[in-house]
Amino acid sequence: MATIYIIGDSTVDTNTPPFRGWGWAIGEFVRPGVTVSNHALSGTSTKSFWDQGLFKPIEESIKDGDLLLIQFGHNDEKEDEARHTDPFTTYTENLRRYCCIARSKGAECALITSVSRRFFLPDGSMLYTHGEYPLAVRKLAAEDNVPLCDLKLLSRQLYIKLGPELAEKLFVNLEPGEHPDFPDGHHDKTHFNAVGAAVMAKIVADELKKYDKCRGFFL
Repeated sequence: MATIYIIGDSTVDTNTPPFRGWGWAIGEFVRPGVTVSNHALSGTSTKSFWDQGLFKPIEESIKDGDLLLIQFGHNDEKEDEARHTDPFTTYTENLRRYCCIARSKGAECALITSVSRRFFLPDGSMLYTHGEYPLAVRKLAAEDNVPLCDLKLLSRQLYIKLGPELAEKLFVNLEPGEHPDFPDGHHDKTHFNAVGAAVMAKIVADELKKYDKCRGFFL
């Protein structure tokens, strides 16, 4: 039985309601007989995920015929020493290491750019976030012939098409008193609700099945 392994941050993490990452929903779009093993964890970067030993279980179990999906960047840009990486050096090196290990086990791998944050400007355009990290992923994918889902671009295009009011419905939005952890309410611009997670998961699946290496995993 083939397995799709997923590593990433909070936008990918299964999480707990009302927060959901797209890794939680990707199972809706895989072929029968394919198992999803989501190891994404909130707050992690390419560096901290490795340093905390979170990739070790995957390294020990991934095999020929499996697929590894990789999406980091939200926390790689943070300035703390435990997580920070530089786009075209340490960030790229870490991503390449994950890909090389998967390939050494006979598995396929795919790179996914960080999903866009929802920061609309008054003119209806959107603030560009994540700096050069998405560009670094695109460059690595091209250099190493790795399938790429440019979720940064695709999610950004979707938000602009929907507009501020409809795009907001993909994210966690809580009114005061609605959730005990957020007594004053919470209007998130980064983290998805179940609907948003499913929308992003479908985008990932639809993009990756364009590649021969990934087509057999997705509906």
